[in-house]
Amino acid sequence: MTSAPDRRPIGREFFDRPVLDVAPELLGRVLVRRTPDGPIELRITEVEAYAGEADPGSHAYRGRTERNAAMFGPPGHAYVYFIYGMWFSLNLVCGPEGTASGVLLRGGEVVKGADLARTRRPKARRDRELAQGPARLATALDVDRGLNGTDLCSGQDSPLSVLTGHPVPPERIRNGPRTGVGGDGADHPWRFWIDGDPTVSPYRAHVPRNRNRTAGQAA
Repeated sequence: MTSAPDRRPIGREFFDRPVLDVAPELLGRVLVRRTPDGPIELRITEVEAYAGEADPGSHAYRGRTERNAAMFGPPGHAYVYFIYGMWFSLNLVCGPEGTASGVLLRGGEVVKGADLARTRRPKARRDRELAQGPARLATALDVDRGLNGTDLCSGQDSPLSVLTGHPVPPERIRNGPRTGVGGDGADHPWRFWIDGDPTVSPYRAHVPRNRNRTAGQAA
């Protein structure tokens, strides 16, 4: 019999560690999004790690800008960015203040508030597709730039927080290249997911686009 998920909030010390330690340990945790219409809870099933100025795939690779400033802030905050003029993506900042590392949330299972998530994702044919991919996840949870810099560790009044949930045992975790990342960061095996989980998004290699920005760049 499966026990109920642990609903204790995760503290800042969890995020105040190297990004490659934090990223796989986020799998199985529960992200809570509190909205005026009610809460939505998401079991995290897929993530990607980005190591800031040490990582060619990161928005912070070339240093601090107005856009990525939240990544340089204290750990346990949200970094939300807008990509291709269409979608938002949600990242969780980790590591010591000033290191600019973060974890992109790529996929998850909506475990509470599915009715509300469906109103934001009416094209989802099945509930497993509600948050299958970073843009879908952000849309289902009503995440936009207004949440950029949100403190996830400030208590139940915060619009975003993370609960302990059911941490995933190491033998169920897989890793591989990040989706859509090209250039020198293409081969970093920094995407982590729960093996066999239906909410994990399909892997897609980098495809060059006619843009200045590398397709798939994340936190």
